[in-house]
Amino acid sequence: MERQLVIVSGPRGSGKTTACLRLIERARQRGLNCAGLISPARFQAGRKVGIDVLDVRSGERRALGEADQLPGELRTLAFRFDPSAVVWGADHLNTACPCDVLVVDELGPLELERGQGWVNALDVLRDGQFRLAVIVVRPELVSIFQQTLPDASTPILGPESLENQWDALLARSGSHAARLRAASTTVAASGA
Repeated sequence: MERQLVIVSGPRGSGKTTACLRLIERARQRGLNCAGLISPARFQAGRKVGIDVLDVRSGERRALGEADQLPGELRTLAFRFDPSAVVWGADHLNTACPCDVLVVDELGPLELERGQGWVNALDVLRDGQFRLAVIVVRPELVSIFQQTLPDASTPILGPESLENQWDALLARSGSHAARLRAASTTVAASGA
């Protein structure tokens, strides 16, 4: 099966999450099956106060991280993450495929440096039950991601480049999930 992986990378606030949301919208307009996780920021009075996690398929949303300095089991320099929301997201990643378009926003220091967070996303990517996977990775972590998935010679796009190329990316994606459903129906009908 032909599959594509694309890394979306850029500085904080460059529009990576927004570009992923727009890609999902366009993919759905084409009738493609979309799954994965998006991590939109939460703002209060113009200041980033937290991060949510949004399940692409169901639209369900949960608070993922808080911008504070309180101690926590899972935290980076800037954010304290809710372990139950991380587990919830990991569970959704485990059932995301097969799909046409898989989005993981983002694989960050928890996953790529500490082996925490949504590390199961790496197994989902290795399994490859998608046509197009768009993975958000910070610029300073791209080389670690590429070493973690050495078979993935993935193009690295900024948010604007993703938007400029999404028609071509989606055109090559086709409907893998539909083909899988058709194949399983054919096998079931033949009694195999």
